[in-house]
Amino acid sequence: MNQVARLSLVDGADADLSIVAQCRLLKVARSSLYWRPAAVSEDDLRLMRRIDELYLAAPFYGARRMVAVLRREHWTVNRKRVRRLMRVMRIEAIYQKPNTSRSHPDHVVYPYLLRGLVIDRSNQVWCADITYIPLAKGFVYLVAVMDWFSRRVLAWRLSTGMDTGFCVEALQEALDRYGPPSIFNTDQGAQFTSSAFTGVLTAGGVRISMDGKGRYLDNIFIERLWRSLKYEDIYIKAYASVPQARRGIGCWLSFYNDERLHQGKRVSGDTLRALISA
Repeated sequence: MNQVARLSLVDGADADLSIVAQCRLLKVARSSLYWRPAAVSEDDLRLMRRIDELYLAAPFYGARRMVAVLRREHWTVNRKRVRRLMRVMRIEAIYQKPNTSRSHPDHVVYPYLLRGLVIDRSNQVWCADITYIPLAKGFVYLVAVMDWFSRRVLAWRLSTGMDTGFCVEALQEALDRYGPPSIFNTDQGAQFTSSAFTGVLTAGGVRISMDGKGRYLDNIFIERLWRSLKYEDIYIKAYASVPQARRGIGCWLSFYNDERLHQGKRVSGDTLRALISA
């Protein structure tokens, strides 16, 4: 059980155990119970939006290149600051790299199952991903579940944090509405490798597929969804609040599902690179 989960067990109204005793038994620092994240500055929010725009145009830009471009645009930034904000936004440069990182000991990483697979029907393969959504004052995260063949967004959720709960809620809604797919593909993010998320899939008899590290082409269709959403809606509307963003994104996703034209075709995992510029 992680520290966040242990802290959630502390009950300030407990008449038998003081908060000090509960924290001691749960082996958590009492100061952690009172810690609140600092608000993001206006300058950081403006910079994060610009980083997001640059990343959509050039997802192979890491912190070093991002700093060079931003300085050319007269931003006062250094690599440490840009790297920190990219980490908050959950983005990193796309490039082939050795797998030198160790996964969480409680999280299983599954193999990529779509290579060479002909995807020719709905409910055969679903995918999911999370993206950063800038607001006028702050930001949120958006998770979406998409049918790979039809490109239809089956369910989505907004969250102010990167917890697993909002991902599980979106997954459960999609399963309840459409039934389980044969395969579910995601990246190796902690939200998708968690037992809470994979447990729902395995309980439904769904085969789990995960992208290789740093290989955004393995989940290209949902990456293209994010690009369309941001350029056609988010950057134009500049939502001021979470409720406003929820309504606006919901309207755009309805348009995307029911009216917007898509280049639907039968594809295999080996042909995705040819489709990136389609």
